[in-house]
Amino acid sequence: MRIRAVLFDMDGTLLDTAPDFIAICQAMRADRGLPPMNDKHIRDEISGGARAMVAVTFAMDPESPGFEELRLEFLERYLVGCAVHSKLFDGMGELLADIEKANLIWGVVTNKPLRFAEPIMQQLGLAERSALLICPDHVKNSKPDPEPLILACKMLDLDPASVLFVGDDLRDIESGRDAGTKTAAVTFGYIHPDDNPRHWGADVVVDHPLELRKVLDSALCSC
Repeated sequence: MRIRAVLFDMDGTLLDTAPDFIAICQAMRADRGLPPMNDKHIRDEISGGARAMVAVTFAMDPESPGFEELRLEFLERYLVGCAVHSKLFDGMGELLADIEKANLIWGVVTNKPLRFAEPIMQQLGLAERSALLICPDHVKNSKPDPEPLILACKMLDLDPASVLFVGDDLRDIESGRDAGTKTAAVTFGYIHPDDNPRHWGADVVVDHPLELRKVLDSALCSC
């Protein structure tokens, strides 16, 4: 079945949001008189969310006293500075343009809460181009549950088999597969050093956004 829509995970797939996460973590350390830490240590934990990033930033267990206050501070700072340095990954702008030229639909299905995801899409000029934005606010169960992808396909009135879902985490691939979509795993996202996208069972694995153009022109896009 021909691919008619491409849906993207947000962080680590469509957008490189790491610079904003890293800037906030480093600022929180600086405000407490702590020296900067290696940016890579923070980047490696992005897929684990605010809890994981705060834990590595302050070398604290989430159950430690004061941890929750730090997590809430992180989220408050991120709400203000969620789109200062974030941008499309290199090549993603060209890919989106090609998708639009081919009269395909594209959208975003993310586990990022709407209060963060929506302003990022707006500030980067993507909100008016994206067919939809599905966040945890819209569903009962987030990825890896298939519910977000099932909802997206229903909203687009498309057979899941005609949709390609692109992500940088195993939960993305599991969600798409269980919803019945085609799946593509990217290696350029926020992947923990101990993980390997080639072991997730995705239909394809790509190392650069522009490789997805070949995917859309080949087997996954054939009738």
